[in-house]
Amino acid sequence: MSRQSPIGIFDSGIGGLTVAHAIKQALPQESLVYFGDTAHLPYGDKSEAAIQAYSVRIANVLIERGCKVIVIACNSASSAAYELLKEYVRHQAHVIDVIDPMVRHVSSQFGGRKVGLIGTKRTIQSGIYTAKMERADPSIQLLPLATPLLVPMIEEGYFNNQISHDVISQYLGDPLFGAIDALILGCTHYPLIRDEINEFFRGRVQILDSTAVVAATLKTYLESAQLLSDAMPTYEFLVSDYTESFEASTRVFFHEPARLQRYPLW
Repeated sequence: MSRQSPIGIFDSGIGGLTVAHAIKQALPQESLVYFGDTAHLPYGDKSEAAIQAYSVRIANVLIERGCKVIVIACNSASSAAYELLKEYVRHQAHVIDVIDPMVRHVSSQFGGRKVGLIGTKRTIQSGIYTAKMERADPSIQLLPLATPLLVPMIEEGYFNNQISHDVISQYLGDPLFGAIDALILGCTHYPLIRDEINEFFRGRVQILDSTAVVAATLKTYLESAQLLSDAMPTYEFLVSDYTESFEASTRVFFHEPARLQRYPLW
């Protein structure tokens, strides 16, 4: 790998574009290769074995593209495949997930407080946030809730309307979240409805998404490994199946038309 090698990023769909956008802002000279596994979204209702198989196949694609780092821009894939991918590509690329950076951030800021967590069924049922938070700071009371309708709702473009308001209110009105100080958005799709979530809590709850902390973690690694790029960046977008919503979202985040390359995994 070299300084000019790209950063690989993958997710089941458009959610990881929130991470890619944060990386683009924090590291504007880095080239990016984004893989959206749109043929298999959402990952949140898939088995661990299935997510691991998808993740390894995508990692192979990103390694073929010469990526120096692979960012798992998906909480479900981070919970199911992070340790596997670290071992699988350890001599070829550095791997960063979206869970560990968030756990470190929360443990440094919210000791002794109540913190809510929303995510897919896969992320919540894995218990990975709870286990890692207990190791980082057992004084934090983490309150998890699965919110499985949010990803398909967002992928279909339903946000900032009455349907999204109703679904969000139904989930966040759970008594579990009655006295929380902060809420972790445990899915990279959820920053797309961050304003609606903040509106529901009327600003009383600090909303935490992983995009900025992951970008900062990546920057720290590149600096320490002396792998910061100094070249003109390029952006490549691969999808396992074409969707109009993905193409539209790339234009929103990157402010230019994106040429999607269809790359079926099987």
